[in-house]
Amino acid sequence: MIPDLSKLFRKTYEKRTYRTQFNVARFQSFEVKYLETDLWIGIDTASFKEEMKAVAAAKTEELRKKLDKYIETEPFYKKSLKPFSPSESAPDEAKEMAVVTEIVGVGPMAAVAGLFAREVGEAILQNFSVEEMVVENGGDIFALIKNELVLSVFAGESPLSERIGLVLPAETGKIGICTSSGNVGPSMSFGKADAVVVICKDAVLADAFATGFGNKVKSPNDVEKVINQSKKFPEILSMLIVCEDKVGIRGDFEIRFLK
Repeated sequence: MIPDLSKLFRKTYEKRTYRTQFNVARFQSFEVKYLETDLWIGIDTASFKEEMKAVAAAKTEELRKKLDKYIETEPFYKKSLKPFSPSESAPDEAKEMAVVTEIVGVGPMAAVAGLFAREVGEAILQNFSVEEMVVENGGDIFALIKNELVLSVFAGESPLSERIGLVLPAETGKIGICTSSGNVGPSMSFGKADAVVVICKDAVLADAFATGFGNKVKSPNDVEKVINQSKKFPEILSMLIVCEDKVGIRGDFEIRFLK
């Protein structure tokens, strides 16, 4: 039976009840909450250790305080909806977000959820031996995958919602899977897509691409055009767009239609 991490892309601001449907047989999970950050972290049951919770919480708080301290000196970094060049004194994480979001023409904070997911995941990997892990931050994911994993895509009111699964093959390794929606969740999008899912090797880059291309989907007629535009970026391993009853797909990962 293929493990299913259902509804992983549901970007819901209310209580994230979808997390109760994650695969509890495969992952021992816990949550980390600090200010607006709300992470679900799943570790394969054989690797899980209670001490991981403290490491994840400490990294989350450390990163948030570092970014807040920097933004006090350059508040427009947080407000900008367009590419922004931070000062030389900015932390490396702020500089990285600025670089990757400039590629797609959006503000640097468009990649912040992917950043937190990746950095917290990497902190765990630096301190513990882990076979598999998923760090989910409101639908933006850093993962370490050893065995095949199916992710079902929540796409709001679209008739295709939860009918499409992205298949991550065995030995995928570290991967970033991020989503943007103009109709679901609190994240800002200028588009109207029900879901734009991007898979890259890096979660920060995937988050930036998901936001940038999500902004371009104004109607189902834009799906094919945006998919074609994304082909200019080899960093995108796979991309899926759902807008009402239309779906666009490109990339290396298998798409599986679910019952």
